[in-house]
Amino acid sequence: MNEFDTLPKNLIAARQRYGTSQTAMRQKDMGLWRSFTWEHSYEQVRKLSLGLIRLGMNRGDKVCILGDNDPQYFWAQLAIQVGGGVAVGIFTDSTPAEIEYIVNHSDAVFVFAKDQEQCDKLLDIKDQVVNVKQVIYWEDKGLWNYDQPWLMSYNHVQTLGEALDKEQPNLFMENVDLGTGDDVAIFCYTSGTTALPKGAMITHTNLLSGCDQTLSADPRLDSDEYLSFLPPAWITENVLGFAFHLRTGMIVNFPEAPETVQDNIREITPQSFLFSARLWENMMAIVQIRMADTSRINKFLYKIFMPAGYKVANLKYEQRKPVGMLWRVLNKLGDFAVFQPLRDKFGLTKVKSAYSSGAALNPEVIRFFRAIGVNIKQLYGSTEANVHTLHIGDDVKFETVGVPAPGQEIKITEESEIIISGATVFKGYYKNPEATKSALRTDENGKTWFYTGDAGYIDEDGHLVFMDRVKEMITLDSEEKYSPQYIEGQLKFSPFIRDVMTLGGEDKSFVSALINIDFDNTGRWAEKQGIPYTTFVDLSQRPEVYDLIGSDVERVNRYLPPAARIRKYVLLHKEFDADEGELTRTRKLRRSLLNERYSDIINTMYGDGESVKVRTTVKYRDGREGITETAIRVASPKVEDEKL
Repeated sequence: MNEFDTLPKNLIAARQRYGTSQTAMRQKDMGLWRSFTWEHSYEQVRKLSLGLIRLGMNRGDKVCILGDNDPQYFWAQLAIQVGGGVAVGIFTDSTPAEIEYIVNHSDAVFVFAKDQEQCDKLLDIKDQVVNVKQVIYWEDKGLWNYDQPWLMSYNHVQTLGEALDKEQPNLFMENVDLGTGDDVAIFCYTSGTTALPKGAMITHTNLLSGCDQTLSADPRLDSDEYLSFLPPAWITENVLGFAFHLRTGMIVNFPEAPETVQDNIREITPQSFLFSARLWENMMAIVQIRMADTSRINKFLYKIFMPAGYKVANLKYEQRKPVGMLWRVLNKLGDFAVFQPLRDKFGLTKVKSAYSSGAALNPEVIRFFRAIGVNIKQLYGSTEANVHTLHIGDDVKFETVGVPAPGQEIKITEESEIIISGATVFKGYYKNPEATKSALRTDENGKTWFYTGDAGYIDEDGHLVFMDRVKEMITLDSEEKYSPQYIEGQLKFSPFIRDVMTLGGEDKSFVSALINIDFDNTGRWAEKQGIPYTTFVDLSQRPEVYDLIGSDVERVNRYLPPAARIRKYVLLHKEFDADEGELTRTRKLRRSLLNERYSDIINTMYGDGESVKVRTTVKYRDGREGITETAIRVASPKVEDEKL
């Protein structure tokens, strides 16, 4: 048996290494942490796998799992794979119609469902999922009085497995030995935002290679603690949680409930974190809210030492300059008085690896956590090839998603599409040869590439800059492409910019931008600088404010390819307004209306004009309103080098 080429073989190896001497998993239940050894995990998987075989599961069968992060989910997945089956994760918030689609499309013959809520969804569609032989639940609360032979308890399946084990004591290990790295381990279904979800076929080699590549850049110890709460139906949790656990012995902890995650994190103080961008943003917001209600002394300490934290983080990670003695001393004092207590509140005192995934993380959030001593890094990946790039060590750049994981090869096509080659690339889409042919292509050397559909480029430091979906890119009249959403998002990372609309494409030879300043933040900045102003219009047209915003434009331009760099911009005399139809209620730009409404300004930017006069209603600080005529200046960013 090659003990390393499948997930079940890694379970066997870990059981032989640790047995009952080390904790494999913990789960918070009824206020208490319950620990499970590696021997316990092995026994759970053995009995469950044999029980599935007794019920009629064959090699190659698909089995869905519909449940939260629990040991039973992990054990079920391994039990399915030991029997040569494919585990198909389903998100717990899926509707009955969505569950029906995945169950039928995957040809599932069994479904694991955590509790009454998920069983009820399946009972609603029982007549539509005719291939499902049995629904197996592991939490029986509320199901005691259900007279449904179609439903069977997890424990009962294990009892069937124990009986089969007595009859065929070698069957379990024989099944483990039959598995190979090329076997499909899981189906991960895509989000299906523009079409029906596709079932990506992920092999054991795909999962373990993604694990090993990431581990070579960011090692784990068997004493490390990890909190599993991201959806187990998601590829990221399968690689950075499940595969890491089996490969390294890392201890996986399961929270009691979604509402207790933050408390549970503080109790176990994990060494590694994988949060979505929104969760990191929420944590920062919590600090800001609590600081508003804290004691005067805490407010004073926060106000005194946070600037030192920001300064040190800026020197270390952004400017990459030595930190002077004065700032080191202030930062050390700040760590004792402010930063360490903040990390303790969130269970971040032992964190070594803090990752954000799923969406771009606002640099202001990154700056905040670095200021308090947590070096957040970003991951970029996909369902089809898991982790593509990551920030390694202190080589972190806000504008990028890191460098290719060791062993991963990345190229950019002429159409700016990011393509991936390596052992993590999936096998194809289940029952969808057309989509597979489009996504997986072989070059003249016989190497297979996954075409991500994402646009980006590689900068001079070898970092990947993710821009947008290829289909969202806009072509300039020079035939070069750019992503308006990417540029707008990067500019809005500035605290002084509220909204942006970039322009380009059609008959426009370069990219320009209409920019709304953030009146509150820019106003506070102006007051600190001693710059007088009366209204939004007045503030927006101050030369000092143009210089302030210009520095942000120049910052973003430095990380853009030549065709995408902003050549001209204006600071608008008013904010985009949803009441005037310029924005949707969710603050998305109505581009066609804005193009029409600000056509005079746009034409001036693409002509030779240096300013354009506009009439607008202004509101003064004393509440008075009036009409004013203002000259809106057209500005160009400074050219710092030949690339601009």
